[in-house]
Amino acid sequence: MLSKKHETSIIESDATLPTKFGTFRIRAFHDPVLDKEHALLYIGDANTSTPLVRVHSECLTGDAFGSLRCDCGPQLEAAMQAIQEKGSGAIVYMRQEGRGIGLYAKMQAYALQDQGYDTLDANLALGLPGDARTYEFASTMLSSIGFTEVDLLTNNPDKSTQLTDNGIEVKSRVPIVVGTCEYNRSYLRTKAARMGHLLKV
Repeated sequence: MLSKKHETSIIESDATLPTKFGTFRIRAFHDPVLDKEHALLYIGDANTSTPLVRVHSECLTGDAFGSLRCDCGPQLEAAMQAIQEKGSGAIVYMRQEGRGIGLYAKMQAYALQDQGYDTLDANLALGLPGDARTYEFASTMLSSIGFTEVDLLTNNPDKSTQLTDNGIEVKSRVPIVVGTCEYNRSYLRTKAARMGHLLKV
């Protein structure tokens, strides 16, 4: 179940968002514990079918600038398309840049990667966690629209575990492998070999 600290959230606003993939509702949240704002894009409801959900951590370089160093941008777009095709689902967009270390530290980690560090060792060399993200508040966001059972679009089993631990039943894990290229193949291999992601690259 949700912990006491995240039982209450502030819904800032809810509006229509037309996109190139179709029209979503968008709901903005303020996480009072971490003092961050997150967004939820959603369509449909849980009464017609199990919603398809992607919990996506912010990646400015991949989502906005089309970086090829990661697969984040292609994953986000593929998830939006798949949810529209399903007719029921959500993108939980978490403001957890750089696996939770922030944009500034992420650029420092990029510089170390340019010197030959893999993505995990670069974070650790900076004295930072390999992955500092949490998904507890994602459960609060999903529960706000009645999504308590989901099919989860992810290669990261930690997301499934954290959602389940916080009251969201993950009916199935749906793999999402898109955007693989020569620039991010090492990044993906590190996620698979050293971070427990379920990938074949």
